[in-house]
Amino acid sequence: MKSVEILSLGHYVPERILTNQDLEKMVDTTDEWITTRTGIKERRIAADDEKTSDMAIKAAEEALARAKFDPQNIDLIVVATTTADSSFPAMACLVQKSLNAKKAAAFDVGAACSGFLYALTTAKQFLLSGMYQNALVIAADKMSKVMDWNDRTTCVLFGDGAAACLIQTSDKPNEGILSDYIFGLGEYSNYMQIIAEEIKPLEQKNMLVRSPYVVMQGPELFKVAVNSMAEGVEIAAKKAGISLADISLVIPHQANDRIISAVAKKLGTPREKVYVNIEKYGNMSAASVAIALYEAVESGAVKKGDYIALVVFGAGLVSAANIIKW
Repeated sequence: MKSVEILSLGHYVPERILTNQDLEKMVDTTDEWITTRTGIKERRIAADDEKTSDMAIKAAEEALARAKFDPQNIDLIVVATTTADSSFPAMACLVQKSLNAKKAAAFDVGAACSGFLYALTTAKQFLLSGMYQNALVIAADKMSKVMDWNDRTTCVLFGDGAAACLIQTSDKPNEGILSDYIFGLGEYSNYMQIIAEEIKPLEQKNMLVRSPYVVMQGPELFKVAVNSMAEGVEIAAKKAGISLADISLVIPHQANDRIISAVAKKLGTPREKVYVNIEKYGNMSAASVAIALYEAVESGAVKKGDYIALVVFGAGLVSAANIIKW
């Protein structure tokens, strides 16, 4: 049987660092308040002229360079984002153009913070079907452009970044991406959403334009997030034919340190077996778990033969999990 393995990883984070102390000067908040409630100390903010596609391209370039993979041989490009440069063209097409990946199919996936695993699972199916042999999967979000910077409950949480992985089919059984889980809970869609001022489509005199921004019901979101993530890991592990004890490292979505701790407790997983980098980046939406995977591998926290669990939740509400044998 064919399997799908990860060949290489890449990432990109903007140069600008926005600390909690910086935010103290912008909104009514404190470093202590942010740290104790979220675990975040700083986040990266893209430059005004830095687009989401710019970050996606840089992450993709690193992944390809690490694998010494010719962009001309890419079969498929899937980009997970909810902060694309514009409604169309697809971000994947902009990446394709920049890489000169002329033979690749290209499309985007919108699943908010769960986007990377949704895109990874989608791309995997194309490879297992035999339609393609490889795929470039990218997660990129510029959350700073959809923040209400007067809302201290949301603007302290998010940052910008991108990550990419190159995957290909393999003849090695029981290796690579062993199992997948994706799930939707649309009944909770109002818990986190982007809203904007409505304008009548044909009204030419109405010049009011208000940029879309994030609104969130934090307390309500917390419980659903914890339960859906814990359930996702349990289901994915069962589908992979392993126990929770077999998992060497859980790499969760980096939304809130309290959520991460609650998920670990619910799974009975020791904190040292959970990878956390939220203090440096905040929530980068789709890019969060992808950059956490990149850093976990680079740091040596993930070793050859390890079973790792990737798990996420996002607006929608949607959740996802994957078990990977590294």
